[in-house]
Amino acid sequence: MLKTITMMYETGKNFSSKNYKPEQIEHGDYEDCMFMGINFSGYNFSDYRFSSCDFKDCDLSNVKIHKAALREIVFKNCKLIGINFEDAHPFNLSFRFEDCILNHSSFYKLDIRKTVFKNCSLNEVDFTETDLSNSVFQGCDLTSAVFDRTILESSDFRNASNFSINPNHNQLKKAKFSRNNLAGLLSGFQITIE
Repeated sequence: MLKTITMMYETGKNFSSKNYKPEQIEHGDYEDCMFMGINFSGYNFSDYRFSSCDFKDCDLSNVKIHKAALREIVFKNCKLIGINFEDAHPFNLSFRFEDCILNHSSFYKLDIRKTVFKNCSLNEVDFTETDLSNSVFQGCDLTSAVFDRTILESSDFRNASNFSINPNHNQLKKAKFSRNNLAGLLSGFQITIE
């Protein structure tokens, strides 16, 4: 006999830390919902589905997202430390990050073209073999972020800082850089720029 799994469906609902604790956000399908000020640190979102949802002022550090659907998600002023985004369901995976801390997270081998990272801390983030074509890194700190066999074609790094990208190991056709941050492309060659 097959066991049926019931999933809650919520649409257009606002979840705030004033009214909800993390454990009250039941396993389910959430569409056009807003999550505000909730501490989800370490929470298990495996197999949840989020579509066109916003997370604002939330702590999502170390959350588990195995097979979670994340479609058209906006994260604003959130902590997303240590998340393995490659564990999420890959179908239509899309998100935008504004004023977020994503340190020690991983996007290994994901196809996340056109992703916007605005004013984010991306220290030690793993972008190995990730397709980031047409993505934007506006005002982002990429200290010790890993770019290896990464597709960065037409991506915008003009306002990014502290990155180290080896042009021999990444695809950079039509990527945008400013004169002020070109050193990040040359660091792998061990040359001195004055």
